[in-house]
Amino acid sequence: MAPPSPTPVARSALSGVVPPPRGAAALVVAQTASGQCWSFSSSDQQQRNQLRLLHCCSAVAAAAAACMPRAKLLLPLPPLLSGFPFSFPLVNLRGVRCCSVGRGNAWTSDGVVVGTGTGGGGGGGAMNGHVISGGGAAVVPRAPAGKVDKGADFANYFCTYAFLYHQKEMLSDRVRMDAYYDSIFKNARHFKGKTVLDVGTGSGILAIWSAQAGARKVYAVEATDMATHARALVAGNGMENIVEVIEGSVEDITLPEQVDIIISEWMGYFLVRESMFDSVIYARDKWLKPTGMMYPSHARMWLAPMQTSLGERKIQEYQHAMNDWSRFTQETSDQYGVDMRVLNDPYREEQRKYFLQTSVWNSLHPNQVIGAPALVKEFDCLTATLDETASVRSQFRIPIDSGNAKIAGFAGWFDVHFRGCPSDPADNEVELTTAPSVDDTTHWGQQVFLLHPPISTRNGDILVGELEITRSKQNHRLMDVKIAHALERRGSPPAQPTISNFFIE
Repeated sequence: MAPPSPTPVARSALSGVVPPPRGAAALVVAQTASGQCWSFSSSDQQQRNQLRLLHCCSAVAAAAAACMPRAKLLLPLPPLLSGFPFSFPLVNLRGVRCCSVGRGNAWTSDGVVVGTGTGGGGGGGAMNGHVISGGGAAVVPRAPAGKVDKGADFANYFCTYAFLYHQKEMLSDRVRMDAYYDSIFKNARHFKGKTVLDVGTGSGILAIWSAQAGARKVYAVEATDMATHARALVAGNGMENIVEVIEGSVEDITLPEQVDIIISEWMGYFLVRESMFDSVIYARDKWLKPTGMMYPSHARMWLAPMQTSLGERKIQEYQHAMNDWSRFTQETSDQYGVDMRVLNDPYREEQRKYFLQTSVWNSLHPNQVIGAPALVKEFDCLTATLDETASVRSQFRIPIDSGNAKIAGFAGWFDVHFRGCPSDPADNEVELTTAPSVDDTTHWGQQVFLLHPPISTRNGDILVGELEITRSKQNHRLMDVKIAHALERRGSPPAQPTISNFFIE
């Protein structure tokens, strides 16, 4: 049976303040890529009890919730949000393929919740989902003096990792799993008889492997309820006397001793998204012995020009959104007597940022890369500082080697290495790379920064520029990216650089 049709309430990029129906606890509002919004009133207790909010990993969310009243409630609420039944309106819609990490939700003190998501796998249609109460529009809370609001950080980041489906996706990444497995068991002497701290243990797989490799004691720290499943998995594999699962953030927990090894899978898109490396650095500075080692030990970021037709698709989606806005403003004027055109410019800016300036997850074929990748940053995990992770600045110079081609944008990826430490190198160095590949793709894929319009090149051209990555002022786990770029052409004067701004969300 087909799901019931949703109830249209508006057609705009942001629904603004939508007063809930009388007696309703909240109103679920969603906006598709075409700007269509749908609502679901939670005042109907039967529907509210049956509503299933499918938590799609990077995903596009709330409209389909209104279309699925027969499904069961799936997502538990964190205590801070216990009074708000639709805290995580994340549902797949319009066939958009999910990628690995949801953009999540944030809450404010008046209980208003906002959730946003973007589709992965090549930048298909996407939307912003909102749960709105009568108190007003939701904003991402900012803690005073630059401190992180832990409640918001949980809702916006950690909650995603509390679900087994998400852990399954990461555990199904063969490249990821093989690299960590090999790094541990091919260097088992590093672990034999040692103490290990696993930062962000998730399912507990790295902690279990560390114990199987001979570790005397493993402290597995997990900030979410996934700690319960990790304990069960540890016990189910007979490692409960070696592995101690500790629920809490690594910044808040206390260990009875310092450790010989810190192991963690902390890497986000283009390495630095999610800013989890901060927690690893904190743990290193507080709990790692002076003779200790980091797994992984090194990380590198790469940038390369690339070809794709994705930019044309994003332009079409942007134009469609603007055409829909034009129809919406005309209808609002004709039917309700309100002239919305004063909002044309901010709406255009909002849509341009979303469709044309937000980086896109993609899994590129190596043939799409049209110049030698540039190394833009390398971290030594044993010595890296918080200042280093907060911003990345690097110049690049890339010869174009693909004939007469068009640079449609830049692709960013990373690799990490397990080398042990200078005083005790690994017997077998292992690399985990997320570079474009035919056979060894990962759930990280690559981040694509599209240029509008593309740049036409010839053999012998050199792409020069500077990359700058800083943390978003609205959410420290997201990134602002600036790329200044120009072509050096033989026999021509140097071109003025073009500055392109992007957002990794």
